[in-house]
Amino acid sequence: MNLSTTETRVLGCLLEKQITTPDIYPLTFNSLRLACNQSTNRDPVVNYDDEVLRDALHRLERRGYARLASGRSSRAPKYRHLLAEALPLTGDEHAVLCVLLLRGAQTPGELKQRTDRMHAFADLNAVHDTLERLIARELVMRLDRRPGQKEERYEHLLSADVDEAGPIASPVSAPYASPSTISTTDLARPDAPESPAAPPIGLEERVARLEREVAALRAALGEPAEPEPESVPDPVATFRS
Repeated sequence: MNLSTTETRVLGCLLEKQITTPDIYPLTFNSLRLACNQSTNRDPVVNYDDEVLRDALHRLERRGYARLASGRSSRAPKYRHLLAEALPLTGDEHAVLCVLLLRGAQTPGELKQRTDRMHAFADLNAVHDTLERLIARELVMRLDRRPGQKEERYEHLLSADVDEAGPIASPVSAPYASPSTISTTDLARPDAPESPAAPPIGLEERVARLEREVAALRAALGEPAEPEPESVPDPVATFRS
């Protein structure tokens, strides 16, 4: 359906109040705004103004999911949902879908507790049965279990902003490549390991010049020249001999 976040909240409130407060349903504009912005049984908590709410209602009306239900004699306009006509639902499906619209992804245990005012599920198996029926109708999806969670979560599919978080992949180490398998192309890649930096060009000449200057300074001061260090035998050559 690709409902927006505001459309999802408005539709969820109409579904909820139809069952929990049937004496004031259909809802007036002010009652609907209070229902959308209430701080309990909502996730996230919002603060919609009249303009945002009217825009959501107009879009739901164009989609055929809500309409103005009050007559000319009514003092205030009232609104009702048309989801039952577009998507016929049983009482348990109505309750589960409503809570998912109002509170986002939840576990079966959370759904059993939070749907109690709309439908009393006998046990968790009953909740799972309802969820499986909604999944078969492509109205709900099962999310991957998060680390540390005992239960899977479920999310409705009426909105474009569903939580599609998949399993968290464990890090995979890169396969070892021997030197013989590394091509020149691999060495040119930005992520290839850098080779040790070569000494700057001209370093030996600079050292030799400094040594000559030191020798000249010693001679001017009358100091004997510093003896050259004895060469150290190459251990590899010694071992081979």
